[in-house]
Amino acid sequence: MNERPAYAFIGLGHLGGHLAASLLRAGFAVFVVDRDEEAVRRLSEKGAVACATPAEATRKAGNAITCLPSPAVSEAVLAGPDGLLDGLPTGGTWIEMSTNGRDEMLRLAALAAARGIEVLECPVTGGVHLAASGKITALVGGDPALYERHRAAIAAMCERHFLMGPVGAAAVIKVITNMLAFVHLVAAGEALMLARRGGLDLAQAYHAIAASSGTSFVHETESQLVLNGSYDIGFTMDLALKDLGFARAMAEEFGAPLDLANRVAAIFEKGKAAYGGDAWSTMIVKLLEDETGTDLRAPGFPARLGE
Repeated sequence: MNERPAYAFIGLGHLGGHLAASLLRAGFAVFVVDRDEEAVRRLSEKGAVACATPAEATRKAGNAITCLPSPAVSEAVLAGPDGLLDGLPTGGTWIEMSTNGRDEMLRLAALAAARGIEVLECPVTGGVHLAASGKITALVGGDPALYERHRAAIAAMCERHFLMGPVGAAAVIKVITNMLAFVHLVAAGEALMLARRGGLDLAQAYHAIAASSGTSFVHETESQLVLNGSYDIGFTMDLALKDLGFARAMAEEFGAPLDLANRVAAIFEKGKAAYGGDAWSTMIVKLLEDETGTDLRAPGFPARLGE
């Protein structure tokens, strides 16, 4: 008999679908809910049980995992009609894998705690391609004993996981990591454009930077999608601006200057105006291409990471 906890998983988007699939591969019972019927069908074919509402899924599973695009959606799924709190039993656990600001996370956790539900925040970092292979990193906030209770499930989804402190701590470090990624992305685009305009072979320039003190995780991954021209990172301008907004709000609260991040946020606002909020965040580099009339294409790079 499988004595491991079962989980309702709500939110089967670019990240969530891969995370839920990792749970299934590890033998966990998973009950799934999403507006995207095709995403539900894909997981059902792998052994997940499709449910109509979060309440139904959590009533069957006893624990819930969410991976959603915004605090507003998280709150609706948590506390709205037929939400998680209508199905989770007292003593059940809600694991929030969405990216939230600290204040939002603390407020949502309080709503759950008032109903006798324990909470772990568990946002992930590293990109969709690492989620697909179960090698993404989790940043955890919550009670250490609760973390241990669900460690096996977290480890099934995430190769590395770090307990950062109480609920709210993971939100801070996740926003920091995303802020750094956006700064690195803008910098990588400027570096590639400088190489291109300087007459260098872009493929060779990519590899030289990757082997240098100037490299970054973002250059080694997202720059490949720029060089291919697909820009397909699975993460949008709107999501980037949401996370930069969290960082700026935290900076104001904590009294930490963010001169560089504020400049990057302004660049992303310009990118959204040019290409739309649903455009891939990596298209921020296209602003330079359009401004200079110079493309950053090079052969030998994939359209999607992991291909």
